[in-house]
Amino acid sequence: MIKARNLKKIYKTGKIDLEVIKDLSLDIDKGEFISIVGPSGSGKSTVLNMLGCLDSPSKGSLNINNKLITNLDKTKLANFRGNHIGFIFQSFNLIPVLSVYENIEYPLIMIQNLPEDERKRRVLNLLKEVDMLNQKDKFPDAISGGQKQRVAIARALVTNPAIVFADEPTANLDSVTANTVINLMQKIQKEHNTTFVFATHDEKIVSKVNRVISIVDGNITEDRRV
Repeated sequence: MIKARNLKKIYKTGKIDLEVIKDLSLDIDKGEFISIVGPSGSGKSTVLNMLGCLDSPSKGSLNINNKLITNLDKTKLANFRGNHIGFIFQSFNLIPVLSVYENIEYPLIMIQNLPEDERKRRVLNLLKEVDMLNQKDKFPDAISGGQKQRVAIARALVTNPAIVFADEPTANLDSVTANTVINLMQKIQKEHNTTFVFATHDEKIVSKVNRVISIVDGNITEDRRV
């Protein structure tokens, strides 16, 4: 599903080039449940953002579903990301003026422009799947952190993405709620064969994945299946 070859990411800070990712190559297959781990500043979030098409590599090539991503302009890249990739953020990134239902529906209007009946079918199905149907008319400030993350998961899945990236998705949750959210993502992965890639420090996530990729100073130091 993903083929990354010799990816580098260089940030310019004044006259200094800061090489965050040095020479990264990896393959990710459909249905994998993967954690990218490493100390703060190791580059794991940068890797996630490049693989998830939120950021472009400075060098190297990236193929997703046999599409060469590194040659796309910003518009085509945004369209590809919207149709093939879901993202779950540490801070939820819900739109405060939209209801739970509307937050989940939003990508279907803005990215895929689906008719109303298909949007309704998808949103209601996912609301049931994440056990938020009875909260659908509430706004983000009226629900708990765990419920917000459930909504964020549903929003990431509503476009039927091939792969979902999650950047520290349990960092703002207590341990009980975090376990509930992790189990929900694991259930979705098993039932739908959705690929999940996490950047995380959370051992609760790491204990549930089937592959762990360790990054230190911008390099992969270990890639093991568990």
